[in-house]
Amino acid sequence: MFENFQVPVELIPSDPRFGVGPSLIPVEHLKNLVATGTSLLGTSHRKPAVKKIVKELQDGLRYYFKLPTDYEIVLGNGGATLLWDMIGLGMVEKSSLHFVTGEFSEKWYKAHAQIPWLKARQIKVEAGHGINPKDEPGYDLICSTLNETSTGVMSSFLPTLQDPHALMVLDATSGAGQIKVDWNKVDVYYFAPQKVFASDGGLYIAILSPKAVERALRLQQDKSRYIPEYMKWSHAIENSRQNQTYNTPAITTIFLMNEQVKLMNKLGEEAVVNEAKRKADLMYGWAESKTYLNPFVREKSMRSHAVITIDVDDRYKMDDLAAVLRAKNIVYDIEAYRKLNRNQLRIALFHNIAYDDLVKLTKIISLAIESSN
Repeated sequence: MFENFQVPVELIPSDPRFGVGPSLIPVEHLKNLVATGTSLLGTSHRKPAVKKIVKELQDGLRYYFKLPTDYEIVLGNGGATLLWDMIGLGMVEKSSLHFVTGEFSEKWYKAHAQIPWLKARQIKVEAGHGINPKDEPGYDLICSTLNETSTGVMSSFLPTLQDPHALMVLDATSGAGQIKVDWNKVDVYYFAPQKVFASDGGLYIAILSPKAVERALRLQQDKSRYIPEYMKWSHAIENSRQNQTYNTPAITTIFLMNEQVKLMNKLGEEAVVNEAKRKADLMYGWAESKTYLNPFVREKSMRSHAVITIDVDDRYKMDDLAAVLRAKNIVYDIEAYRKLNRNQLRIALFHNIAYDDLVKLTKIISLAIESSN
């Protein structure tokens, strides 16, 4: 259907990368990495050159999020997926309650459900619908996903937990940096850097309240629990306090994330969040203005400011259009999440994706569909 479609020169975006992850890494950041020459890559992660960048990253995140002074920034290898097990094994006392809005929040629930000594329960809604976490007695860990990457559902409202010992935990992977939260209501906030923070995967960042640190260190003393050395919170916390990781990290990932945090700190979180909302208004407005498009997430309060998903009339095959645009090196990675099996677009609204490029993308897609009739 789209094999003969030609994109007008004036509509070609300045960068073809619109994917939800890994995300657009500025070329300038790569140049800055190259400029380090022999002083960084290939050197020990226990030495000052690397520890300086880790400290810069931790300080930069603390400044960006305006964190409470007693919250700790912990980082390590493995990505956010590792933390599903790491939290289950080392942060849950007896039971966790999971609010599930898509593929990744459900995988988190399943990870906890497989641990024999835990009681894990999910409250699940259909894909494309949202649910904000609620306080429920009888659970010592309340688990929610700030931005469900697979569906574009945003769950940013947080309850005040009545049990003073319970922890509120957020998987913030594709929302961190662009969706604000009330830090007074969050005990564990974790993410990987390959989304808004424009780096490669394989690293996790976990922001922990004093309650969460106390819980993790205390539960590790329970000798009846099996926790692999690799997943022990004590190792992650102790090393992070020394501006390093327990195992050897991919230094490039840390460097690129640090460059992105410095870039975002020039504006500040408020300006970054407002720009994300402006992009969201553009994209949802476009989807609502076309008869052949519909926002997948119908509840406006649940529509993400970081990832947008749009249903497309089945007459127009979006996988075919995406393949044509990729082959021409004009637009990359706008296909739907594979397991949804929908004729859909999934587009990142991350900080480095220019508003003007999103405007061009809407015009390209509209032109392709409307000229195919």
